[in-house]
Amino acid sequence: MEYLLQFAYQSLIYVLLPIIAIVAWWRWKFYKQVRYRYALAGSLNSYGISGYNYHKRVFFLLRLLTLVLMVFLLAKPRFVDPRSHAKVEGIDIVVVLDVSGSMSYPHHSDDNRTRIDVAKEEAIRFVDKRTNDAIGLVIFGNHALSRCPLTVDKQMLKDAIAELQIGIVDHNGTVLSQAIITAANRLKTSKAKSKVMIVLTDGAPSENDVDPKVAIEVAKKLGLKIYTIGIGDQQPIYVQHPFYGKIPISSSLNKPLLTQIADETGGRFFEAKSARDMRTVYETIDTLEKTEIEAPLFSNYYEWFMPLLVVTIACMCLEIILTSFVWFGI
Repeated sequence: MEYLLQFAYQSLIYVLLPIIAIVAWWRWKFYKQVRYRYALAGSLNSYGISGYNYHKRVFFLLRLLTLVLMVFLLAKPRFVDPRSHAKVEGIDIVVVLDVSGSMSYPHHSDDNRTRIDVAKEEAIRFVDKRTNDAIGLVIFGNHALSRCPLTVDKQMLKDAIAELQIGIVDHNGTVLSQAIITAANRLKTSKAKSKVMIVLTDGAPSENDVDPKVAIEVAKKLGLKIYTIGIGDQQPIYVQHPFYGKIPISSSLNKPLLTQIADETGGRFFEAKSARDMRTVYETIDTLEKTEIEAPLFSNYYEWFMPLLVVTIACMCLEIILTSFVWFGI
């Protein structure tokens, strides 16, 4: 297996090592220590008796090595396995969320939270439970957009869901079939045995959407199982209008179409009239079959801070031992 050496703070090496090299070179070449002359030194030298301070060079090299090691410690060395994979039990899932204007309406007559807020909360809860699954995110209004590719990085996915809001795409429309095709494009290269799409919407497709039969056919050819969720209370919900006060809003949910999409792809249609219903839906989907997949890990690091710290401390201890027991008093 091939490993690559990396430094978390590599810029420190570029700055500190040249400074240490310049200082060490200057001290080695130009620094002059104080010299003492003694009357008998010339006589001893004539008899071939002389001394040389080897210990000073040893101490210089030890201290230089210690400084270099400290620079590497500050830079935080680590080995990276760029080709590491791990086998996990899971399925590939793409969550398709409606972010059209009607998702800003209250979710239920007894619940003041908007439909999008409830959908986000339960989607995040679902992601938390599917720890080994690769999950992606597609959103749609008047356009469909792939917001997050299939990933095992659950924190990144949850952040993407939490940041969703009405207006992130044109909210004047509901292109349901385009969203399904966009999600299918994300799943077409998946090697998982079970590929699932969870589509959540509160309205009927708009006129600029493609024929639902096309989306169903694409999903069937790719072996995708689609679970559709119709959100919202079918009873009229009253919303505050800036001119007319409270006006009733009824859902335009196309339940026959959502049922057809689910049935023809091997999934199921669920109707979530309340937040509790939606949680039950996600818990039901959570019982899906699992399959073994090989997921790439892009952050498999082997830290080398502690081994390098041990070597640095060993160099310091060696200098202490030499000054205490070998060249003591010098």
